[in-house]
Amino acid sequence: MIICLIISTFIDLKHQIIPDKVVLPTMAAGLLINIVFHWKDLPNYLLGFVLGGSIIFLIAVLSRGGMGGGDIKLFATVGMFLGLRLTVLSLLLSFIFGSIVGIFLIVLNCKKMKDAIPFGPFIALGSVVSLFMGESIISWYLGLFF
Repeated sequence: MIICLIISTFIDLKHQIIPDKVVLPTMAAGLLINIVFHWKDLPNYLLGFVLGGSIIFLIAVLSRGGMGGGDIKLFATVGMFLGLRLTVLSLLLSFIFGSIVGIFLIVLNCKKMKDAIPFGPFIALGSVVSLFMGESIISWYLGLFF
């Protein structure tokens, strides 16, 4: 997954696309890994897959193309590897990181409000943070309320 995220980040930054030939084999590998090693937890990973892809698909439809098919497939792939709980966190972090950088670029007059900013790098960052620190972040956050 991390290799897919790195490759997707650099291609998205340069060409504003996330190629199927990178994402789809990774998605298939995630499914195979979960079938073989996480059979009992497979519904959790499938829900992550569905949620990750569905949320970005909904945004793409509602924004009339503000996000593309590559973003949809990349987040579905991330969901296949992270499962439902960490995919929710990854979505949240990706939007937070993207918003911070977007606002920063606008304030510095590097971008305008209507300019496209590739979202793949933020998917990658949010996903890697969720992978390595997700359970700690979720525990910290829930500890604020319980």
